[in-house]
Amino acid sequence: MSKIYVLDTNVLLQDPLSIFSFEDNEVVIPAVVLEEVDSKKRNMDEIGRNARQVSKMIDKLRENGRLHEKVQLDNGGSFRIELNHRSFHQLQEIFIEKTNDNRILAVAKNLSLEEETKENGRPVILVSKDVLVRVKADALGLQSEDFLSDRVVEFDHIYTGYLEVYVQSELLNRFYEKGEIFTSELANHPFYPYQFVIMKDALVSSGSAVGMVDPSCKKVKKLVFNNDPIWGIKPRNVQQIMGLELLLREDIPLVTLMGKAGTGKTLLALAAGLLQTEDLGMYKKLLVARPIVPVGKDIGFLPGEKEEKLRPWMQPIFDNLEYLFNTKKPGELDAILAGMGSIEVEALTYIRGRSIPEQFIIIDEAQNLTKHEVKTILTRVGERSKIVLMGDPAQIDHPYLDEYNNGLTYVVESFKDQKISGHVRFVKGERSGLAQLAADLL
Repeated sequence: MSKIYVLDTNVLLQDPLSIFSFEDNEVVIPAVVLEEVDSKKRNMDEIGRNARQVSKMIDKLRENGRLHEKVQLDNGGSFRIELNHRSFHQLQEIFIEKTNDNRILAVAKNLSLEEETKENGRPVILVSKDVLVRVKADALGLQSEDFLSDRVVEFDHIYTGYLEVYVQSELLNRFYEKGEIFTSELANHPFYPYQFVIMKDALVSSGSAVGMVDPSCKKVKKLVFNNDPIWGIKPRNVQQIMGLELLLREDIPLVTLMGKAGTGKTLLALAAGLLQTEDLGMYKKLLVARPIVPVGKDIGFLPGEKEEKLRPWMQPIFDNLEYLFNTKKPGELDAILAGMGSIEVEALTYIRGRSIPEQFIIIDEAQNLTKHEVKTILTRVGERSKIVLMGDPAQIDHPYLDEYNNGLTYVVESFKDQKISGHVRFVKGERSGLAQLAADLL
């Protein structure tokens, strides 16, 4: 049986193509949703871009017929804009105020009542990213759903970048002797290029080894780099060892790092970038950038020149640089960076239109990027550059993103089977015992 889906504004602003995600069913957009989309289209951000795309797409659908009557979509479904059903008779005793959310609920409720009077009435389902709208719908006896088609991966199946397997002592010894073994000897499991394999002895608890799958996915080989400190930083756990291997390998131009706060992602990436830029001269410049998304209430406009405005947003980067350069006096780091000239700390706001060749690029807090924004960033990367995307998908400050549809998760899942990228998910916090406990408990 076909269904009627009533879409909330946040669904369209999250995914402008969501109209085409409901197969051969009918998609209904309440008129108030168009008003909300119109109010957002002048925004100079991702929400504004999506609002403009939705407007153009709906305008193009007018070629198929009158939108308030019903037009056919290429996927076999239909689309219409609902101009009526704004009566609050069914809602006035529960939700008195005539907010936009309640108007959308009224449209869905009245459509549902209409369908109930028909012999072959169709189910009416309200689709919203807003939890409270879905709660209200439940109170009204309406079916409601979250919009999940934009999710890159379901639930806790995000690629970790490594695999743990138990092996026989003989296989482990051969790995140590020859430096490689065939993946077919390990497990009947799909392997990805540059995936790490933690091999544990099935009989001896202390026996273990870490290897990396080669680009052909046929062999697991020893890691190239050992545990020598770089810029005073030494890896403290196996995930950090894996992360440094990816960061220092010249044949892996795209690296993604995930992990909770305090797992060492930013510090390791900066240390690896400084080593390859300043000491080895492999790259001309170290570019560090992060999206400007406030945690909590926005502090508004900041005074001063661009560098002064950016300083509060970029302070976490400067904190790590102060640690690496071992600075103790105020202004000492600024003097060092001015003297070097090869380290650039920038906001992602200014990256569009640039071409960035021969640079080591670090994008921090990448979980706050949308799919479109992360595509914009990756298409800026020039020849002989290396880019590192890192963040914690559990700490998202963007109002329309979650752990499963953000830009960082999108890149991890899209590139996991490509021969130019590597990924690792950090687990253990190394900032302090308190920080690790807070990340686990809170």
